[in-house]
Formats: sequence, structure tokens, C-alpha cells
Amino acid sequence: MTPPPCSVGNDPINSDVGLSLDSNPEQRLTETPMKDLHQQKLDGDVSNLNLGELDLTTDEFILDEVDIHIQANLEDDLVKEALKTGVDLRQYSKQVEAELQRIEQASIRDYIKESQNIALLHNQITACDSILERMEGMLSGFQSDLSSISSEIQTLQQQSVSMNVRLKNRQGVRGHLSQLVDELVVPGLMISTILDSPVTDQDFLEQLHELNNKINFAKELSFRETLACSDIQDIVDRLRLKAVTKIREFILQKIYSFRKPMTNYQIPQNTLLKYRFFYQFLLANERTVAKEIRDEYVDTMSKIYYSYFKSYSSRLLKVQYEEVADKDDLMGVEDTAKKGFFSKPSLKSRNTIFTLGQRGAVLSPAELEGAILVPHTAQRGESRFPYETLFRSQHYALLDNGCREFLFLSDFFMVTGNSALDLFNSIMGKTLSMILKSMSTYVSDCYDSIAVFLCIHIVLRFRAITAKRNIPALDKYWEAVLELLWPRFELILEMNIHSIRNTDPQKLGVLDTRPHYITRRYAEFSSAIVSINQTFPNERTNTLLGQLQVEVENFVLKMAAEFPSRRDQLIFLINNYDMMLSVLMERAADDSKEVESFQQLLHARSQEFIEELLSAPFGGMISFVKEAEALMENGQLERLKNEEARITQLVRGFSSSWKQSVETMSHDVMRSFTNFKNGTSIIQGALTQLIQSYHSFHKVLSQPVFRSLSVRSELINLHHLMVELKKHKPNF
Repeated sequence: MTPPPCSVGNDPINSDVGLSLDSNPEQRLTETPMKDLHQQKLDGDVSNLNLGELDLTTDEFILDEVDIHIQANLEDDLVKEALKTGVDLRQYSKQVEAELQRIEQASIRDYIKESQNIALLHNQITACDSILERMEGMLSGFQSDLSSISSEIQTLQQQSVSMNVRLKNRQGVRGHLSQLVDELVVPGLMISTILDSPVTDQDFLEQLHELNNKINFAKELSFRETLACSDIQDIVDRLRLKAVTKIREFILQKIYSFRKPMTNYQIPQNTLLKYRFFYQFLLANERTVAKEIRDEYVDTMSKIYYSYFKSYSSRLLKVQYEEVADKDDLMGVEDTAKKGFFSKPSLKSRNTIFTLGQRGAVLSPAELEGAILVPHTAQRGESRFPYETLFRSQHYALLDNGCREFLFLSDFFMVTGNSALDLFNSIMGKTLSMILKSMSTYVSDCYDSIAVFLCIHIVLRFRAITAKRNIPALDKYWEAVLELLWPRFELILEMNIHSIRNTDPQKLGVLDTRPHYITRRYAEFSSAIVSINQTFPNERTNTLLGQLQVEVENFVLKMAAEFPSRRDQLIFLINNYDMMLSVLMERAADDSKEVESFQQLLHARSQEFIEELLSAPFGGMISFVKEAEALMENGQLERLKNEEARITQLVRGFSSSWKQSVETMSHDVMRSFTNFKNGTSIIQGALTQLIQSYHSFHKVLSQPVFRSLSVRSELINLHHLMVELKKHKPNF
């Protein structure tokens, strides 16, 4: 048999007691102290461990389970406490049993006492069960309703997605249809504006844009074979024809206004630019009319430019200097060949040929892009100008009008690249050819090389201006002008070179040591060309200038050879070299080849002249010093030991005449050289060399060979000589 359960909690009575305790827990806790409860539990556990009640012979008994059960009860806290205190387990078990009976009786009394409440509670629980049952039915109904609603929601969601797709499709179709209808419909405002409004109204321009869009749209629809296109094609065509007619009349009227005398055609051009869409509309919808307008504009402007520049060019030539250079006005031609040409004091009505003067100002930025000349105003003031000034005015007018015209053509007629250049040439080609022909006629008979060279550099600067403005229209014209001017300039320069080479010095009149007029011409001309050529250097020009310089140097030497004395020859050479160097340094750079060349020539001839100048009064002393120094170098000074008489004569001669000789030399130098600064430099050089020679003379006489000479005491103190010579130093 299975032993009775050992746990108190498994007893039905204990369960009832537990229910009673739950009904009034505070009262039960006061009736049963905590210590008694522990004692009861311990007694119950001990009683349950009564080994005498175990059936050790049964087959169902499992010893291991008993051991486990005993071990578990021994682990109980109450059992441990009872074992520690030495309580009698049997007695303790009886106490527990008695206590349980007492509690059972008390619990029964409590049940009886609370029987009415328990019955009431039972009724209430029954009522609650019925209510909960009804609620369960309602919730079940709600659950079924919710299930059906969920399925309906899913159905509605699917329908909503389907409707949304249909809506988007309809909206897309509506957008296309709306745009199609809007493009197809021709509003009454457009019709009235195109028919009645002037073309200059802003409303007309706006409606013209709309009409152009409708025309393009109708063309697009016609390619798609849209049937609705035929409904509006007729009215759109009539509006297009009306707009083309009004635009044609307006543009032609503006073009014809260019032909009126004294008209500033830039004003109607600016008006046309405001309505550049008109030509775009014609080009897109009526090419025949567009070509008619373009041809009319080309024909009109071509005639206007041709007439203007032909008249302007001819009037400019009327204010040119009356006297111009001809084939006889070359650098090597004698001054008497054309009486008064180079000697006229007034330059107001004549252009200089070899002198730049103020002519170079035409290349300055202020004058280069300044206002053009007004011929009739200049004629009233009796003003005259050199050819390069007229050339600058003519070509600046050409540059200004050409750039403006090219920009107008590119903007209004919507052309670019070669098309723009071709259109520009169709308008300006005749004018440019006329200017080139006129220039060719003038240049072929021009011998003013400075004017031609200035014109070349004007063209180079104007070409740079058009390149900066990004206007390629005149590039070929500039090249044609340069191809016309460069050969002429080189020809004139070569003619001047030949004229100097073929000059006969004996035909140039009376000899004079002052600077020759041919060398002055060369100096002025060379400095002018070098200064102009610095901005845009040209190697061919430099080569020709080098040839010219060689011929001038040869000419100076040929002229100097005409003088009988070497002294006059040197004076002539120094005066001419100095003059050419001074003129060149005013305009050319100090490091130019011409300046360096003449500096070397001037220095060499100046040194030779100083030696020539000192040879007359002091030549004996200088030659003695050179001879003595040469012998000293070879250790042969003893050969001069017997030259006491010569040395005495030199010492006494120098002491007695040096002051008078220096004064005479100074006056002679200042009379011989036209440039006082150059004369002063030569005197200083001569005095410096004299001091150096006299110092060397002192040094030679101090040698042992001459120490016994009594004349050494008559030598002038070198410091005293320097002080005295400074008094003769000229101040200029």
C-alpha cells in the first residue's frame, strides 16, 4: 500500500482551512502564532516519518524513493530545528495531530458560520457565469463581424488601388489631351492681336511667339496624321500669312529708312535688334520673304557703306599736306636738288620726311582710338595732316563700323562662323576693295617711308583690337593692307640705301666739319623707325636698318676723306657720330644695336683725336715717354743716357709753354665741336691723358740713369699741375 501523503497541504481539511484563512486572514493569523505553525509542521513531518507504518515487504516499495523522501524532509528547516533542540518526535507528532484536530473543528465552525455568505457567493458566481457566458456570445459575434469587416477592408483596398491606377491614367490622358486642346485652340485674343495690333506692340510680339508655337505644333501633328490638326490648319495659315505680311512691311520700312540722306543707320539697326524674333519667324515660316529681306538689307547697306567711305576717303585727302615726298626726296640726295625742301622754317603745311617729331603720337592709345577727323571742319580751320593721320581716321571708322555691322549680322540674321563672314563680305566686300584700290594707287607713288611704316603699325594695332573684340571679319582685310604696305616700305628703304651708296661727296657742296645733313637725316630716320618698331619688332626691318647704317658709316668715312688734314677728318667724324648717337638715344633704347655701334665708333675716334690734339704741343714728351717705357721693359734704358740735351729741352719746354698750350687746345676744341658736352668730354680726356703722360715722364726721370740730371729740379710738381689744369676745365 502507498503510504499516506506526508504534506499537510494535501489534506482536504487543510484546504478548507486555507479557504477559511483566506476569507479572514487577519483573524487567523492572531489565532495561530507563527511559532505554533512551525511546530505543527514539524510534528506533521515527524509523524509522517513513522517507520512503523511503512510496508517494507511490498513489491511496490522502492527503497531509493524512501531515501530520497527522507533526505528531502531532513532538509526541511523545521525538522532541522527540532533535531537541534532534541524534541521528542513522537510527542511532537501527537501535539501536531491534536493541533490539527483543533484547527479542523475551528474551521468547520467557521464554515458553518459563513454558510450564508458562501451560499450568496455561490449565487453570485452562478450569476457571473451566466453574464460571462452572454458576453462570450457577444464577443464571438463581434469576432465574426470583425472577420467579415477585415475581408471587406481588403476588398475595398484592392478596389482603391485599382481606382487609383485608373485615376492616374485618366489624369495622364487628361494632361496630354488638355495640352493638345490648348495647342490646337486658337484664342480670339490671338486673332485680334495679329490682325489689328501694330507689330511694335508688346502684345503682338507675345502673340507672335504663341502663333509660332501653334504652327510648329500643327506641323508635328500633321506628321502624326492627327485628324484634329485639319480643324485649325486653315486659320493658322491665314494668321501666319497676315503676320508675315505685317512683319515684312515693318522690316522693309526700316531698311528703306537707311537710304535717307544724313540718316544715322545705327538707330534703325538697334530697333531691328529689339525685334530680332521677326526675322526668326520669317526664316522658320516663310523663307522666301526672309531671303527677300536679307537681300534687300545686303544691297542697301553695301551701297551705304560704299558711298560713305568713298566720299569720306576723298574728303580726307583734301586735308593732307600739299607737299609730299616724291622720288627725289631720298636720304642721299643733295640738299640743293630740291630748293627749300629741307630748309623751310614752317612745318604747318608740310610733312617732314625723315623726322618723326609728333607724328608718332598717332600710335598712342588716346589718339589711336580717338574721334575720327571731320574733313569739312578741318577745311574750315585750314588744318592739314600727314597721311598716317588720315589713314588712322579712315581705318578706325572702318574698324568701328565693321565690328558693329558684324555683330548686328550675327545677332539679327542668326549666322555664325563662315556664314557670318560670307554675309559680312557680301555687304562690306565692295567697300573694302574700293579702299584697297585707292590705297594701292596712293602707296604706289608714296616715298614717305615713315608714313608707310606708321600705317603698318596702325594696322597691327587695329588688328589686335579686332582680335580682342573677337571680330574675325576684318582679318583678311588687315592682311591685304599689310601685303600692300610692307613691300612699299622695304622698297623706299632700299631706295634710300642706294641713294646713300651712290652719293658723290664732291657734289655735296662746301666741306664743313659740322654734322652733315645726310647723317642727320639718317639719325632722325633711324631713331624714328627703331622707336616705332619696338612694339611689333620685324626682323626684315632690322636687317634693312643694318644695311642703311653700314652705308651711312661708309658715307661718313668718304666725306671725312675729303678733308686734307687728319685733324679735320677726326673732327668731322666725331661731330657726325656724336650727333647720330644723341638723336638715337632720344628715342631708341640704350641697348639697341645702333646705339652700341655709334658709341664704339665715337669712343675710338675721340681717343684718336685726343692723341692728335696732344701731339702738337706735347708730342715730343709723349714720344720720349713711350720710347723710354719700351726700353725699360727690355732693360735697355742705358741707351738714353746720352739724351740729356733732349730731356732738358723737353722739361724746360713743357714748363714754359704748357699753360698757353692748354688754353689754346681748349679754345680750339670748343670751336671745333658743335656739341659742347662732347667738347667738354674731349678736353677732359685730353687733360687726363696729359697728366698721365707727365706722370710717366716723372717716373722715367726718376730712374737711376737720369737721377744725376740737374734739370730734374725744374720739373713741375704733379699735384700742382693737376690743380692748375682743373682751372682750365670747361664748365658746360
